[in-house]
Amino acid sequence: MKQKVLLTGFEPFGGEKVNPSWEAVKQLHGEENDEIRLVAEQIPTVFKQSIETLETLLQRHNPDIVICVGQAGGRTDITPERIAINIDDARIPDNLGNQPIDEPISDHGPAAYWTSLPIKRMVKEMKEAGVPASVSQTAGTFVCNHIFYGLMDYLGRTSSNVRGGFIHIPFIPEQTADKEAPSLSLDMIVKAIRIAAVTAARHESDIRTVGGATH
Repeated sequence: MKQKVLLTGFEPFGGEKVNPSWEAVKQLHGEENDEIRLVAEQIPTVFKQSIETLETLLQRHNPDIVICVGQAGGRTDITPERIAINIDDARIPDNLGNQPIDEPISDHGPAAYWTSLPIKRMVKEMKEAGVPASVSQTAGTFVCNHIFYGLMDYLGRTSSNVRGGFIHIPFIPEQTADKEAPSLSLDMIVKAIRIAAVTAARHESDIRTVGGATH
């Protein structure tokens, strides 16, 4: 049975003219095969409003799988996230000037949520396809972690069978013309997200393999 996968990407933030997360997922909007149908939506890079928008989209699209994607400038590869933590601690303001510091995302939620996506399978499939990828142990404390936590909290509160998680991606080359930072081509990022969606649709369980970090 074909599964609907909701992909989300953020609007540009922090002075950037583009956000590769949105540039990538919008290319996948409407794509489908025998296993999946992809729907892409943009999320505001704004605390609270991002979660509110996502919850509206979940109700509108009723997906089977949700993969939120966000920019992590400075990272060298595609990094599916393992855990979302219940804290906002913004180094910079969001796109409406909000800058919460040491504030819980939910006053009643747990300290953290695990992803329900097969992230190690995703990394394995990406690497086999020539995409640099690794498991990440932290989604940070900005809007990316905020929406990741909000997604998993919503799915938990609604006793949903929907599976969800978050993937961080590097800059694309056009963003690094004026800075020293690694980047990946947009085509490579699109390829990685497609692999992630197909892998999540095919496998509910993850594999047991090394994916940890020493720092």
